[in-house]
Amino acid sequence: MRRLLLGGAALAALTGRAAGQRLTATEVGVGAVAAVAGRTFVGGELGLAYRPGGQSRVALAVAAGTEAERGAARAQLTVQFLVTPAARNGAGLYAGLGAALTARRESPGAGFVAALLGLEGAPGRRGGWRTWYVELGIGGGVRAAAGWRARWFPSWWR
Repeated sequence: MRRLLLGGAALAALTGRAAGQRLTATEVGVGAVAAVAGRTFVGGELGLAYRPGGQSRVALAVAAGTEAERGAARAQLTVQFLVTPAARNGAGLYAGLGAALTARRESPGAGFVAALLGLEGAPGRRGGWRTWYVELGIGGGVRAAAGWRARWFPSWWR
């Protein structure tokens, strides 16, 4: 019984330490986006994301560009699942689900459910604009995006 209690206490201590060192990250991104529906949107995109730990990320992408020769904007907020969030080499697959909004000058805006699949370079690598990404999804048409991300991890992540 005593060994069982000591083993349980050791497991609780290890689990608590691992939970305290979850891999959180803040990310910013810049890229190009196109969405094809009844009209084609083409523009530049800025992104901001937070990884609270584990395999999830909350991402906001805001784009400005043109649609039918008029100024237009798109915004997309997704919750994403990262398959290999700590991989420091190779590519990592992710999927997301959320909402997208579109607006075009002199036209009413619209909202859509958004879903995406993405591939990014080394999701666990830190520092600089060395991380690329490509996404394909739906939400107000078929959407494709590509660009670069920079990440900031906690100081203990080396």
